[in-house]
Amino acid sequence: MGDEVKRIFIVTPESVPYAKTGGLADVTGSLIKEFKKAAMDAWLVLPFYSQVAGSGRFTDTGIRISIRVFSEKLEASILESADKEHPAYFIRCDRLFMREGLYGSPAGDYPDNSLRFSFFSRVAVELLKALKIKPDIIHLHDWQTALVAFYLRNFYKDDLFFNNTKTVLTIHNLGYQGLFHPSELPYTGIGLEYFNPEGIEFYGKVNFLKGGIISADAITTVSENYAREILTEEYGHGLQGLLKKRASRLYGILNGIDYSIWNPETDRDIPKRYSIKNLEGKGQCRKVLIKELGLELKESQPLIGFVGRFVSQKGIELIESSIPHMVNAGFGLIMIGQGDRIFEEALSKRQEEFRKNLYVKCGYDDKLARKVYAGSDIFLMPSRYEPCGLGQLIAMRYGTVPVARATGGLIDTVEDYDHINKKGSGFLFRDYNASAMVEALKRALCLFQRKKEWLSLVKHAMKKDFSWKNAAEKYIRLFNLLIKETVPFQ
Repeated sequence: MGDEVKRIFIVTPESVPYAKTGGLADVTGSLIKEFKKAAMDAWLVLPFYSQVAGSGRFTDTGIRISIRVFSEKLEASILESADKEHPAYFIRCDRLFMREGLYGSPAGDYPDNSLRFSFFSRVAVELLKALKIKPDIIHLHDWQTALVAFYLRNFYKDDLFFNNTKTVLTIHNLGYQGLFHPSELPYTGIGLEYFNPEGIEFYGKVNFLKGGIISADAITTVSENYAREILTEEYGHGLQGLLKKRASRLYGILNGIDYSIWNPETDRDIPKRYSIKNLEGKGQCRKVLIKELGLELKESQPLIGFVGRFVSQKGIELIESSIPHMVNAGFGLIMIGQGDRIFEEALSKRQEEFRKNLYVKCGYDDKLARKVYAGSDIFLMPSRYEPCGLGQLIAMRYGTVPVARATGGLIDTVEDYDHINKKGSGFLFRDYNASAMVEALKRALCLFQRKKEWLSLVKHAMKKDFSWKNAAEKYIRLFNLLIKETVPFQ
């Protein structure tokens, strides 16, 4: 084996350009591009969803892999993508994956997700052997793939094929762990001897993510601050004790964004392109957006944008309860997203009440989202917790100033404005309550009235570099460290 990583398999439940529900797909899709740029052999491994079927051209490799579940054998066929920029292998089992949603329907999660993703993980391990490509690194993402590390650690430890293979598990959101009733354990192929506090048992349930945490050679999160936060009771979601035990193997690597995709100079979906050297187009984007959505705002009134899920984690209750205060203070507000029905209904009622100042779109619209990033003055992220956050990174690229809660990756990426030294890239608040959020918005409003200082703030935010090149280099350094190390697994 060489001294540097050459072959990487990214096992993920979603990735652009094939299947996407959120930021995880952007992360894995960008990472593989960067690994390829670094002259590495890298491949994605994904389920073949119905969403994937319409995303490109695929060929059948002829590989078939069968997995026994109880007395039944489930078979997967292996497909390969023709996309050279995002090379990928797909595990096809129509009974499990050919559905409208990736993880569930509007009614909730699919009831057989334990079977679906344990099957995916088991086949993924066998797929690598069938391809006869010995990986240096298997990079896993979230609970849906965490069992790959568990299977390798416990069932393939004597298999010479994986003798020099290291696993890295990236936790994108510790709040989602893959928890299932113990009666579903047999679907995974894991025996009862592993269902204990030292194994995958977690308060009487099967925990897929825990299986990965106790088994992976390294664990990463998507920002440095979030890596520290998950060691605490407030953010650890019950796993803080286990993570503390594995703290020497825990790393925070900040996500990036793809500047070839998110760039106001080249974005075809915004009314007028612009750059840091010429921001005239941003003002035009604002005017078009306000007119298009039927809002009534003066130039002196800042426009707030929100693009994200309508769930408690994103601080939606803080926004909803504060809308009258925002409108009275002179703000306009555009919200795009979908999520919990209770929030969708509450925001829709607020829109009826404040039609001139508030627009709510329940359902994600990529083109409208881009117009919001470009046409808003402020981007609001009052998250209860935020492992990294991509919205603030995109907003700053488009010259839209973030107002965010000081948590997780938001602390690592948003520099709180210093009114004395006139430096910063946004506005932060610490306490998770509506008063603290509104106070931060008022700070932004005061600066917005001083156009010269506001323009300086906008340009400072646009200069920030959150490209994927930096993040990929950190991953590669970690990978190289792992394959060279002599420290035993702990």
